[in-house]
Amino acid sequence: MASHRYGLIMAGGRGTRFWPRSRKQNAKQVLRFFGERSLIQQTVDRLTPLIPPENIWVITNDLLQAEIRSQLPEVPKQQIVAEPAQRNTAPCIALAAQILHEADPEAVLGVFPADHLILKEARFRNVVKAAYKAAETNDVVVLGIQPRWPETGYGYIEFPKSVRPGLTDALAVTSFREKPDAKTAKRFVERGNFLWNSGMFFWRAETVLDLMRHHQPKTATLLAGLPAFRSRSFASKLAAVYPLCENISIDYAIIEKTRQVAGIALDDIGWNDVGSWEAVYDLADKDGNGNAARGELIAEDSTGNYVDAAKPVALVGVNDLVIVDTPDALLVANRANAQDVSKVVKALDAKGREELL
Repeated sequence: MASHRYGLIMAGGRGTRFWPRSRKQNAKQVLRFFGERSLIQQTVDRLTPLIPPENIWVITNDLLQAEIRSQLPEVPKQQIVAEPAQRNTAPCIALAAQILHEADPEAVLGVFPADHLILKEARFRNVVKAAYKAAETNDVVVLGIQPRWPETGYGYIEFPKSVRPGLTDALAVTSFREKPDAKTAKRFVERGNFLWNSGMFFWRAETVLDLMRHHQPKTATLLAGLPAFRSRSFASKLAAVYPLCENISIDYAIIEKTRQVAGIALDDIGWNDVGSWEAVYDLADKDGNGNAARGELIAEDSTGNYVDAAKPVALVGVNDLVIVDTPDALLVANRANAQDVSKVVKALDAKGREELL
């Protein structure tokens, strides 16, 4: 079955919490936060020992398509597809399943976000191999991340009480839980069988289409009416029907409604969804006072700061700040409020400041 295994990398987001570096035409997934490779390049690097580049597909948007094709020359450029409109993850995955099933009725599809960081790659690949195998006999296989703190920003997967994170056994998932409040998240972590939902899924392309027909018949019908992927009319037909698809996540659309869901509980694989500047700070090398920087930093009586700038930056008597300098914009934020950077983007949207977006 290995030759029927495919990877779908979802790369259509804007990364608004990483403004001002992340913009519509240069979003988070194509930026270099850690080393010389962008987040999407690192995602492909992790997968290619298991999946040949010709079996990797990327779905992005028209503003990022050219840049991603440039960054991923090993992936056939026709397999880096631009969505005509942002319609969330359910239409994205269903579109990929439609294309792959047409080409290979035995296709088994792994779905991977483009912007996660995984430091322990060998351990991760062992889990991915097990997940592909389990997807041959289950409707869907999900990966759970062992919680490191009671996070309220993630959904949780409830595993059987006997679960032992780190094994590659696929266990029947008990339930899915939406993002909890702090008290509930603490209880989940204490119980030990609730894991973070990683956003990585594995299933047969045929299964995706069957589940979409059952739970999302409008979107399924729209996509089923598309011509063959290599047809000259495919792009124009997709542009006409895709914006009509329901704007809904794959979790809400079908996974949480599906009976035969298996999960693999991961232990520490060095996973981080790189969700804000705070996450970048946490992962960065720091000086003796907890300051981190991309570029030259001079810090006097300053602690816990993160600086991203092309020019030398001097800090005097400031603590716990995020400072990001670009040619046309400057961000200064408290690290504790890093998640709120997306509010700046909403404000710029409302003001029509397209040149800053």
